[in-house]
Amino acid sequence: MTKSDLIAELARRFPQLVAKDADLSVKMILEAMADALARGDRIEIRGFGSFALNYRPPRVGRNPKSGEKVDVPEKWVPHFKAGKELRERVDAAPE
Repeated sequence: MTKSDLIAELARRFPQLVAKDADLSVKMILEAMADALARGDRIEIRGFGSFALNYRPPRVGRNPKSGEKVDVPEKWVPHFKAGKELRERVDAAPE
């Protein structure tokens, strides 16, 4: 599902919302989540999952094309952990 699909689904489920309002709502929610993670905050959505930051220490990597060693700097990366309800729902879904 893409952001456009999510906006279309929101507009379909809530006919009182104009498509522009659905678009703005989705953008504002995603922007608020990105801002929270950028501040180092954790996001928890009960029944869905949580977003947090994982620290990756500096390391020596390798350029796959040339085989040359490359220093990879430390960084923080977003991490999603699915909640129990989401895990159960996905597990029960037919293939």
